Amino acid sequence: MTSSSWGARWTPTRPGSACGSRSWDSTWFGAPPWATTTALDDAELVVATGGLGPTADDRTREAVADLLDAPLELDVRLLEALKERFRESGIAPFPASNEGQAMVPRGARVLSNPHGTAPGLALEREGSWVVLLPGVPREMKGIWEEELRSVLAGLFDGRLRPAWHRTLHTTGIPESRLSEEVERLLPRERGPVELAYLPDLRGVDLRFTARGERAAAEAWFDRLEAALEPYLRGYRFRAEQGDLVEAVAAALERRGLTLATAESCTGGLISKRLTDRAGASAWYVGGVVAYADAVKIRELGLEPAVLEREGAVSEAVARAMAEGVARRMGTDAGIGITGVAGPTGGTEAKPVGLVWYAAHVGGRTRAGHRRFPGDRESVRERSGQAALALLLGLVEAPDSQEAT
Repeated sequence: MTSSSWGARWTPTRPGSACGSRSWDSTWFGAPPWATTTALDDAELVVATGGLGPTADDRTREAVADLLDAPLELDVRLLEALKERFRESGIAPFPASNEGQAMVPRGARVLSNPHGTAPGLALEREGSWVVLLPGVPREMKGIWEEELRSVLAGLFDGRLRPAWHRTLHTTGIPESRLSEEVERLLPRERGPVELAYLPDLRGVDLRFTARGERAAAEAWFDRLEAALEPYLRGYRFRAEQGDLVEAVAAALERRGLTLATAESCTGGLISKRLTDRAGASAWYVGGVVAYADAVKIRELGLEPAVLEREGAVSEAVARAMAEGVARRMGTDAGIGITGVAGPTGGTEAKPVGLVWYAAHVGGRTRAGHRRFPGDRESVRERSGQAALALLLGLVEAPDSQEAT
């Protein structure tokens, strides 16, 4: 999600405006700087992100100070707080370039940044407000959630109106196909709900947005979600943070299962994603990066004859890797993945992007394959996601899977 779309969840409504009216627009800054002044002529609140760092190209603070005729002044307390943060981090001496982050436009309110060194700033100009936030998403969101929201609520006399969201996470279906099916299945009448498709390498999020009363928004969300549920069942996963690993972890924990992984073309990417999650040791035992055929034979117990007959990139090898790693590590479940990530190494029979992946759960194994588009990183990300989705399906509904 972009900074502008995330921040648009909370916007002031002008007096006398309709409850459902839109009052948020977004303008990209960087050049020209007069865009801030232009925006202030049309809005009560302008939020700009980025350009508050310590380097020479971070000019937002200076540009806005000039535009609003608010000279920069040293905030001694802020400077001492910055120095203390560096001391606590073991960085000495204090970098001179960071002193500029303690320069504050006259009259500005400083918004503390719990996750970084660039503070947020809020300035008033003829009844309108300019808010400057760091460009790093984690820092920007931290300031917004922990301090700025309450500040704005006071400034705009309770006229902040929330936008309610519900996000359906999908994987394994292209954005174009998802859009076609959604338009076919949803009723024409959607009330206040707007739809947005948010694709990335791992899948496509379908986001519902509605303003107004929460109960009314949730009722519409329920209605639209119910219309899509039968179709999305094979592609959707439920995760508050939008990460498929979250759903995999929950499914394994519910069934009391343990998992091991055997990776070739992904080179440990799946293992990294799994162990990025705190508490993964409760269900993830470990993994093997079996890049060379000799490692597949020695560490996973693959038969040399299978590798010679089928080739490393094949269904038989993916299945054997998933079963072998579960057997060797004594786990209930296993993932095996092998493919041609590119950009070289492809053949006519096994082109770049071809990946075979398999999931093994409780004596049952299921395999799949795709030819993924994109560069090496894209192929690895997409194929790792596909393997995790296959595992999730087998864990959640083992009896309904056609697996041998």
